Amino acid sequence: MAVTVHAAPRGIDLGDPAFWRLPEEARAAAFARLRERPGPVGFTDRATGRRCWALVRHAEVTAAGRAPEVYLSGPGAGGPEPGRWARALFGGSLLDLDDPRHADLRWTVGRAFTPRLLAAVEQDVRATAAELVDRLERERPTDFVAAVAAELPYRVLCSMLGLPPERLRRAADRSDRDDTARAGSALRLAVRRAVAAPARERRRRPADDLISALVAPGPDGRGLDVRELTAFCTLLLDLGVRATRDALARGLHLLTVHPAQRALLLGDLDAHLGGAVEEVLRCATPVDRLRRTVAVDHRLAGLRLAAGDRVLLCYGSANRDESVFPAPDAFDITRSPNPHLAFGGGPHFCLGAHLARLHLRALLRELLTRLPEIRATTAPDTVPSATGPRVRSLGFTF
Repeated sequence: MAVTVHAAPRGIDLGDPAFWRLPEEARAAAFARLRERPGPVGFTDRATGRRCWALVRHAEVTAAGRAPEVYLSGPGAGGPEPGRWARALFGGSLLDLDDPRHADLRWTVGRAFTPRLLAAVEQDVRATAAELVDRLERERPTDFVAAVAAELPYRVLCSMLGLPPERLRRAADRSDRDDTARAGSALRLAVRRAVAAPARERRRRPADDLISALVAPGPDGRGLDVRELTAFCTLLLDLGVRATRDALARGLHLLTVHPAQRALLLGDLDAHLGGAVEEVLRCATPVDRLRRTVAVDHRLAGLRLAAGDRVLLCYGSANRDESVFPAPDAFDITRSPNPHLAFGGGPHFCLGAHLARLHLRALLRELLTRLPEIRATTAPDTVPSATGPRVRSLGFTF
């Protein structure tokens, strides 16, 4: 059946891996052109030959997020699709499962995040942020990512799970090496080796940590098994820690290159810190895009999408939609409202949104209170990934 395709303008090919390696400014300009055209943008994935659609506007991305029965996650939602053996061995995570399995697992995980646990995590985030700034003052490192942005969420995660930091270090190192299906399987294997024994021990002797809460039987009589725990901890380590790290690094850079906004924030942290955090999340959008598969023939923005088509949810583009955000390229910590989609939406809304905001608030307050002259000295050094560019390093001084 013939389908009217809203193709991308000449010179913009979202199916070409080279497009995603372009400088960020060039990609942002391309998405601005795409948002000028009506409806989803059609392209062909060069790796698979499959027909795909990019949703680049806020309304379209929001609509897809609220219709999980039409837009399925499935294996490969956030990266290269794993092989059958890997899916059989490791199972799926919240990122790539669909209902009813997704809803059941989300409920089981969600009940583990009790008010008591969240209060302890908030205290730990603040204490760890203070400790890292103490170390900055003593050692005066030059890479903000290695010294602070990567360490804060990683240490907090280990503490939350009840694991010594060295236990997950090998897995954490793997998460940044490359973005292939093989690397993803190696990461899950490393996480499984790190959490399997503690999980067995916590079932026998529960402690006051997240692993104990996750494996403990709930009202339905079940907790996470080792495979489910591995998948969830891998998601926390790979996507959660990395996204928070990238937001922290980009936050410092944004405040450096927008001195008027930085001065406004320094002038009244209590009044503007919340707005600054939300604007950093909008401008940074650490998870820039995720994939979905169309389950049934469907119309979106007047265009027919066929069952089996792949869809790219472009959160970064949606967060610059001119119809929703006036002056979308401006960094404005007083922006209100700020309905960004940095954490997605619908049933797949990020479970870690509260923790990510907590990390940003705690670290920015600690840095700007104790080191008000801190600033980036370079642009973020990034490497491509399936969900968006990863920040590898950021020069800084104070």
